[in-house]
Amino acid sequence: MQHDVIVVGGSYAGMAASLQLLRARRSVLVVDAGLRRNRFARHAHGFLGQDGVDPAEIARTARAQLQAYPTLTWIEDEAEQVIGQKDAFAVMTAKGSRHEGRRVLFATGVSDSLPEIEGLAERWGKSVFHCPYCHGYELDQGHIGVIATGPMSVHQAQLIPEWGVTTFLTNGLVTLDGAVRADLVARKVTIEEAPIRRLDGHADVILADGRRLAFAGLFTASRNAPSTPIAAGLGCALAETPFGTQVQTDDMKETSVAGAFACGDTARVPHSVSLAVADGAWAGATLHRSLVF
Repeated sequence: MQHDVIVVGGSYAGMAASLQLLRARRSVLVVDAGLRRNRFARHAHGFLGQDGVDPAEIARTARAQLQAYPTLTWIEDEAEQVIGQKDAFAVMTAKGSRHEGRRVLFATGVSDSLPEIEGLAERWGKSVFHCPYCHGYELDQGHIGVIATGPMSVHQAQLIPEWGVTTFLTNGLVTLDGAVRADLVARKVTIEEAPIRRLDGHADVILADGRRLAFAGLFTASRNAPSTPIAAGLGCALAETPFGTQVQTDDMKETSVAGAFACGDTARVPHSVSLAVADGAWAGATLHRSLVF
């Protein structure tokens, strides 16, 4: 059987795109490995109508709604390779199956490359975050730390004071010139240049000199890349962003390979559930148009 569209990745963007296509009565196959990027978070915020809801519950509800449409096929598997061309794509999975489709949509999300600081990875999505619009309000205007990963972290340190008293932990990765330092001071940001040894407790930072700084929460800028090389393996061009690498698309969400589309975190910045859903909805509509015209 040849599907109209094969969606690689069944998280928020992939499901939003699928919904548009299913409502146009197109046959859609979703191949999902079940690894949502926000699986470590207990609550989703900043998503209209779903503020404070467990992101896993949002995903379960969305999938149940999609499954009410008879032209959906959903398989729990990992897509390992995509070959072919427009109107004749094939997706091979880890379980050894092969699926054919006229179009393919990459909604695979991204991987987060985190600072190599002891204790940070275990707190990711719990007390260490990347998006203040998603998690800043709940810190209740408490003390917040920003852990530098590079020059872009200065922008984060300038923004975070909107949500609480801020300390910028440069960790030896950022050199501040006079103008930047003065700007941070004007924003009442404390600059801490001692190296970080590890994280402890809820969100405590242990410095190399032995001091312990306690925070309500921490922010850091992870480096992103598509969570799988499958789009690049098909020949889709990648683009560099201030946050890392993403799949390059045009305004219609089509990649450099005709008939192959991409949406969500893997194909846009910045990242949030709201933005992923919007991007997916647009990709679903433009994909449908590509099948019609």
